[in-house]
Amino acid sequence: MPLFRMLPRALVDSTFLRVYVLLALALLLAIGLSLSAISLVDKVRLEQYRERLAEVPMTLFAERLVAMPEARRAAWLAKSGERLDIDLTLHERRDYPLGYFERMRLSEGHTLVRRTTNGTWELHRRLPGDSRLLRAEMGEVSEAQLKGLVRVLAAWLRGLEPEVRQDWLSRLGNPAVPLTLEAPPPPRDTIAWRDGAQEGDIVTRLYPADGALSLYLRIPGASPETGWLAIGPLRPYQSPSVPVLSLVVVMVLGILAVVIYLIVRGVESRMTRLEQAATRIAGGRLDTRVKVHSGDFLGRLGMAFNGMAAQVQLLLRAQQDMTRAVSHELRTPVARIRFAVQMVEDMTDDPAVQRQLRGVDDDIAELDALVDEILTYARLDSHAANGVGFETEPVAARALAERVITSLRDLHDHLDIALVAGPDVEVTAEPRYLQRALQNLVSNACRHAASRVRVSVEGEVGLVRFDVEDDGPGVPERARREIFKPFARLDDSRDRRSGGYGLGLSIVNKVMAWHGGSVMVDTSPALGGARFTLLMPRRDTSAVRDA
Repeated sequence: MPLFRMLPRALVDSTFLRVYVLLALALLLAIGLSLSAISLVDKVRLEQYRERLAEVPMTLFAERLVAMPEARRAAWLAKSGERLDIDLTLHERRDYPLGYFERMRLSEGHTLVRRTTNGTWELHRRLPGDSRLLRAEMGEVSEAQLKGLVRVLAAWLRGLEPEVRQDWLSRLGNPAVPLTLEAPPPPRDTIAWRDGAQEGDIVTRLYPADGALSLYLRIPGASPETGWLAIGPLRPYQSPSVPVLSLVVVMVLGILAVVIYLIVRGVESRMTRLEQAATRIAGGRLDTRVKVHSGDFLGRLGMAFNGMAAQVQLLLRAQQDMTRAVSHELRTPVARIRFAVQMVEDMTDDPAVQRQLRGVDDDIAELDALVDEILTYARLDSHAANGVGFETEPVAARALAERVITSLRDLHDHLDIALVAGPDVEVTAEPRYLQRALQNLVSNACRHAASRVRVSVEGEVGLVRFDVEDDGPGVPERARREIFKPFARLDDSRDRRSGGYGLGLSIVNKVMAWHGGSVMVDTSPALGGARFTLLMPRRDTSAVRDA
């Protein structure tokens, strides 16, 4: 039975060790994935930011090209590219190998931004209603290029009707490059002027807080209310700040911690149920089984555990059946032998024969007592294995002890057997088996005592204590656990004074286990011999009666 107590704990420890290792690896993996995800998101945001910056000039160039005749396109591209220091060309799509997603983005009207091997930027956009691509190659954006693009946009707007200018700006602009028509810019003292506000000059407004800037250009001939083209504020790209990154990591770790907690809690609860079932089996409840709800490793462990418990129960039941059958079969020949001995005893008056017959009769009585002990032990074992309970009732502990002492006092008249004075105590138990357990202890003390046996009953917090002490040789400390095993004996003798059958203390242990109590042995502080102690739980009597 100790194996059942050790096995689940080993299983629990090994299982949780593997779970914790896996969770630690999962935690490291989650941190790595979080950082990779943040880096990936930052990269995507940067590419999106670049595409939005390139969207405005590339859309403007494409609209200008579509609006002019084919013959003028090459010259206009060359002239504009020279003025802006940008290489502008038209080419067929097949001239540049593009991936599937790049082709999809071009077909959806987006602008592609790619970094070349020589460090320049390459922009691609499909012309509306045309299969060709507009290509622009340039270095880093300079102030001159930016102002040149502003002038190109203003010149294009000047050729449009005033009522459609804002609509076209809304189509061209995006969150990265806001385009609006406004009244004159703020006064000179509220902005940083880098050029004069004369007609045709560009006014630049700086925002020192975040490094952004806005560009203003007066459109010739426009009304004063909407005569200024405003571009911006154009803000530089900002990567996620350290607090934002920390918040993301904390959120990911928090979610992971919740998931890990739920997983570990589920595994722990299932392992706890398995451990409780093993503990019940270790306590003799061999009919205990574990409910299996899934086919995972814990489910397979539960099925293996149930198979083991069923096999153990089957083997023990077969052993108990055989023990009961053999014990019952022994009663018949014992009865026949006793009957024959009595007949022979009536047929002769020879003193020698009579003496031998009395010895045989004593041996038969001893054998009959042994059979009774075996049947009692088998009955208790069967009840425990099958989970069958006994009917309990309130028992007066001191009165029970008095009955035990009275029944044994005449058999051991050379001993001083006494009950220590004290208050009466009530205990809830099966009276017949509790009396049998106490009687076995007192009988054992009488066999080994030199002259005195003392029995005491005390009520303590939550339990009732029976102590049986003698002034005999005592029990060696090394053997105090072994003597409660079936057929265990401290001596090899078979004389009727000190030689028992080895089942009395085992029966006591079974009775106490069934009642939820315990039995132990140590040295008597008063008499110097052995002291056997029964500890019985003290239950509410009214609750027991109601049950």
